[in-house]
Formats: sequence, C-alpha cells, structure tokens
Amino acid sequence: MRRLTPLCALALLSACSPNSAETEIQAATELKPVQINETRFRNDIKALSSDEFEGRAPTTHGEKLTLEYLSKAFADMGLKGAFQGSFLQPVPMVTYTADENQQITLADLPFQYRKDIVVSSRHDNGGVDIQNAPLVFVGYGINAPEYGWNDYQDLDMKGKIAVILVNDPGFARPDSGKFNGKAMTYYGRWSYKFEEASRQGALGALIIHDTEPAAYPWSVVENSWTGPQQDLVLSKAEQDSRVQVEGWLTLDTAMKFFDKAGLQLPNLMARAADSPINLPLQQTANIAFKNKAEYANSYNVVATLPGNQQADEHILFTGHWDHIGMDDTKEGDKIYNGAMDNASGIAGILEIARQLSDNAKQGHGLARSVTFIATTGEEQGLLGSRHYAANPIYPIDKTVAVLNLDSTNIFGKTKDFTIVGKGKSELERYLEDAVKGQNRVATAEKNPANGGFFRSDHFSFAKLGVPAVFAGGGSEPVDEATANYKTQMQATMKGCYHNVCDEYHEEWDLSGAIQDLEVYYQVTRTLGNSQDWPGYYAGTEFNSLRPAKTELAGATK
Repeated sequence: MRRLTPLCALALLSACSPNSAETEIQAATELKPVQINETRFRNDIKALSSDEFEGRAPTTHGEKLTLEYLSKAFADMGLKGAFQGSFLQPVPMVTYTADENQQITLADLPFQYRKDIVVSSRHDNGGVDIQNAPLVFVGYGINAPEYGWNDYQDLDMKGKIAVILVNDPGFARPDSGKFNGKAMTYYGRWSYKFEEASRQGALGALIIHDTEPAAYPWSVVENSWTGPQQDLVLSKAEQDSRVQVEGWLTLDTAMKFFDKAGLQLPNLMARAADSPINLPLQQTANIAFKNKAEYANSYNVVATLPGNQQADEHILFTGHWDHIGMDDTKEGDKIYNGAMDNASGIAGILEIARQLSDNAKQGHGLARSVTFIATTGEEQGLLGSRHYAANPIYPIDKTVAVLNLDSTNIFGKTKDFTIVGKGKSELERYLEDAVKGQNRVATAEKNPANGGFFRSDHFSFAKLGVPAVFAGGGSEPVDEATANYKTQMQATMKGCYHNVCDEYHEEWDLSGAIQDLEVYYQVTRTLGNSQDWPGYYAGTEFNSLRPAKTELAGATK
C-alpha cells in the first residue's frame, strides 16, 4: 500500500476527503491479469449478426438497432459519449441506387449487368446515358512520379472511359524491383484507380477483375457493388470532378471486346507490367441506366474512457459495425449477416472496453485516454473512418495510435500473430512485445498482394500520419487438433466473405480471437501509460508525416 503523505496523515479527517481515501484503497488493489469473457464476446457476435439486425446496412432499420445496442453497451460501462455528449457522430451520406435494368455495350457487344459487368454512378443526376464514349486501355491506371510511372502520359481523357487492370505492376513482376513486389501498394487499390481516373478528367473508369491479383472472386464484386451504394456527401466541386460511371467487368468480358478491337489482352497485360502504357482501343461504350440518390445521416459510435493524466492524448480503437444489409433480388436467404466481418471485431472492441473501464473503476486507469470508434460505411469505402479523420472529435496531432479490429480469428489458437503490412511503424513493436508474452511470434501476412493494409478503417488515419495497425490471427495452428478443426471450419466458411453465409456458428473456436484481444489489451495498457509517440519508418509512405525515432532495421521482422 502507498504511504499517506505526512500532511495528509495529520489532517486525515479534515483535508483528506472520503474520495481521496477511496482512491488510496483502490490504488492498492492488485491489477489482475486480463480475463476476456468469452460468453459475453460470443453473445455480442451472435446478437449483432442475427437476422433481426438485417445485415447492418447504413441508414436502415438494421443501423438503428445496431446504434442502440452499441450505445447501451458503452453507457453500461460508464464510458463518455464523445460527440457533444452523445455516442453518435453524424456522418452525412448519400445512397445511390442504380436501376437493375441496364443497357451496356462495349465495342458494340452487349453485356449483362451482374453477370458480365457491374457499373454505378456516384452522381445525383437521375441516371446515366453515355453514347459512343471512346474506350482507352490505361494499363494499371497509375500516375506515381516517385516510381517513374505514368499510365496517363500525354493523354486527354475528357469524354473517354478508362479500362484499367487490377492491382499494380509489382504483383505481375515481383522480382523486377517495381513498386513493392507482391505486396500491393495503394496504387493497386480500386479506390485509387477511380480517384486517379477522376483527376485525369475521364468520363468513366472500368476495372478488369482478375481473381488472383484482386484476391477475391467475382462474386464479391457482384454482391458488394450492386444494390444501394453509400458514399459521403461531397462538395459540388468534388462531385463535379468525379467520373460519371465507375465499375468492374470480368476478365472474360474484357477479353471479348479487346478481341473485337483486334488486340490480345494477355499481351497487353504483359506490356503493362513492364512499363507504363496507354492505348486507344478504337472502340466505344454505350451505358444507360436510371440512378436514384437519397440523403440521410448514418452514424459512427464514439465512446471515450478518459485518461487520468494525459487525457488530451488518445489511443483509438476502430472497427466497422456495418455490413452489406439485405438483397431482395436474391432467392432464399437475402441477409448478409456479417458475423465474422465484422460483428466479431465490434464484439472484440466492446470486450476490451469493458476490461479497461473495469480497471479504471478499480483504480487502475490509464494516463492517456482510449477512444472506441465503431465506424459506419467501411464496406462502401471506409466512409465512417474517412469522415472522422476529416472531422476529428479529438485532434489528429493528439492521436497517439490506431488499433483496428476487422474479422477476428474464428479458427482457434495460433503459434503466430499476423501484422498486416508489417514493417511500417514503431507501433508494431508494442504488439511484438505483447505477442512474445504469449510465446507467439509476430509475422507479416502470407498474401501481401491483397493490399490488406489499405482495405480497412485504420488506413484513413495512416494517410494522416497516425501509426495504425491491422493485426490478428495467424497461419500456424497451435496443435494438430486445432489444425484439423481449422481445416473443417475453413471448408464451412469457404466463399462466405461478403456473402449471405457469413453467419454465426456455435461451434466457432474463439480461443484464438481471445488471444488476440489480450494482445491489443496489453498494448493499450503499455502505450496508455507511456510518453512515447510511435512514428513511421523511413521508406514507408507516411514517414514524412510522423517519422519514427528509430530505424526499421531495429524492429523485429
């Protein structure tokens, strides 16, 4: 027990309030090891991914139920509503719904919506009616001066539609030294490709889907890019500069109209991987469909556990509460429950918040504040996190780090711990230390080509220089029994990413997820009682925004 100061001891009854004495007693209690409550964790996943929540699409009844559930949970913990006393931060959204009846021809060949091509428009214009727009192949659609690469060199894209390869040249030529080898850069992301086509003044942009470099099958595109599509409400200038139509087409579809143009797409793909390329196809596109725009607020749920010394410095937890919702055009099961993606991550955030708030009530609070952000619209392009990053409740320069939970481990305990995009920031060292305490080893993801670092909410903060990690799970089961279970469960969940079969299973082994939650908890306690400000290593995209104090060579790889 800490000793009372002499002054306080002499004036115990007058100067030392009951609250002070209570604090002394609380501070004397031993901080117990974290004990994640699996039953509570499991029940949160089960509830949030139930049919009652209708797939948790933004601006729907499912959102209303989700916001009520999360707000009550944070209130019960005694956390503070971060947005003007409320847990709900408004995120102005517009929902675009493209009519299913679409007339699409490329090189005078008709193609079927959903089966061959998926297109939409993020404009409040009543619809799209594009006639005889020239098609231009622009390789990977990249303009990256630092790599000496510009697929748009000397091109005027006004009134034209860009046809673009997925991923970046490093994937096709991993040993060439181009870009980052198999590990996707931001230039390989679909969001970048649409943004760059817009900057180039293009009328439209179509990405050629190819399963291996995309890292997901066509079904993911069909399920995710059809039906209502949410976006942030943009300024008129931002809106006007955006391509009129954006979408995806299958590789087979592309092959057909390239053949019609007298060109061999495989040969052009090889050329595009070797050097920048742009080539008018001497063919045109006709695209027509009705488009509806509806405006409504969605909400991030933001709750803060105030620090007791450096309360203006915040560690952020992010995880998206939204999923795809319902699709009434489907036969049978119409609900995208999103149990693994991302009811599991939100349940993890809730459990970590409960542990930290319980500690604070027992006199073991953190010096720094911890803020939990359950974001909206991640599935539509990181909308909630982008809005928070652009309109932060707490200043970005007072944001120490971001820890992101998205699709937690349902396959049992592992010997390793995956850090997506490993090697970017000093924040990873805190995870590595916590993992060592579990006799595990931190490793990079097995498939860096899928660009995981750029695909979840932490990236909205990384772009502003805040060290951010997306981590968890592993590839090596802890024993043979777990390996056998993992094989069986992977077969059960095969094809369920962004599909209606991503549903809760009672037989899920959540012990591996609990391992990972304990890592995040330990990192939060360590960093939350620290004066450290982690930064990005030299040579990474965000080093200039918040540079590391140490060299990458000093970090465990």
